Amino acid sequence: MVQRAEQDPYLRVRDLRVRFDTEDGVVRAVDGVSFSVARGRTLGIVGESGSGKSVTSLAILGLHGARRTTVSGEISIGGRQLVGLPEEEVRRLRGRDMAMIFQDPLSALHPYYTVGRQIAEAYRVHHPRAGRREARTRAVDMLDRVGIPQPAQRYEQYPHEFSGGMRQRAMIAMALVNDPDLLIADEPTTALDVTVQAQILDLLADLQAEFHSAVVLITHDLGVVSQVADDVLVMYGGRAVEQGSVAQVLRSPQHPYTWGLLSSVPSLHGDADADLVPIKGNPPSLINLPSGCAFHPRCRYAGRTGDRSRTEVPELRATAEPGHDVACHLPEAARQRIFREEVGAVDPRSGGVDLASGERRPS
Repeated sequence: MVQRAEQDPYLRVRDLRVRFDTEDGVVRAVDGVSFSVARGRTLGIVGESGSGKSVTSLAILGLHGARRTTVSGEISIGGRQLVGLPEEEVRRLRGRDMAMIFQDPLSALHPYYTVGRQIAEAYRVHHPRAGRREARTRAVDMLDRVGIPQPAQRYEQYPHEFSGGMRQRAMIAMALVNDPDLLIADEPTTALDVTVQAQILDLLADLQAEFHSAVVLITHDLGVVSQVADDVLVMYGGRAVEQGSVAQVLRSPQHPYTWGLLSSVPSLHGDADADLVPIKGNPPSLINLPSGCAFHPRCRYAGRTGDRSRTEVPELRATAEPGHDVACHLPEAARQRIFREEVGAVDPRSGGVDLASGERRPS
């Protein structure tokens, strides 16, 4: 599992399964995912749209409605089990012990209330004895800490008066106003230009160092993962297909899907004339997953496993490198040879990580 023996994980997820009953059938959005995150560390969860990333994060915060939704497995925050906990108790934890930065701040922020008031109200929910003046002071302080200029004046402005980057900073301020020990960021840099993206990522790193929070970063961008994450969980079809440290997964990936993600990312260090190598086909339907390995219809190496890829679901197994787990029917020696001779030889576009050393390149 993605954890370090010397640290006691603050977030533990074991065999998490999330299913939605629909008129077309049961959607197996998350199917047996497990991971851990210690305080002070960042786990990046990556994968294409529909892989189960955001559903996992919403399950942790208890934001899936009970109607026609089934959540099973174990989710513990600081040793407290959340699955099966009454909604009122989960609500008390949400915002105080765990918080989330949503993907679209314009939709997440209420358009009829000022940004400052919304941050102040988030504070007063968990500090009922705090007066309006104290809550305002706290909100202005958080706006200042996330780098919003003239925070006292900005407190009185509405979301539409903020730029995209400033709205994202305001969402971060709201998420951190109660000093949560777990922060989940769902695509926090989507739709932002690259300069603002870098600023937001630097801000998250600085705030994590200050608050010593455990962070789960949901993204499809391996470049973002290489910059800010310590560990990586790669999801496909609602399942974990590879996990390990950033250096392990980006320097020596062992799953064909991870190879495909790396090969489809442009790189400033590669040949400018080289074509990107997309993953053929489309992500699977979570109502009607392919038999066996869900990735086998898109995998160019499925034929090398006989019928196993089509008939047998691969289990997440440890590799020779401690802490690096892969769910693939190809033998480890074959995976290493393929990556070395067929994948790694063609610039795999590491998204900011030097594949020879596993070290992050300077930005």
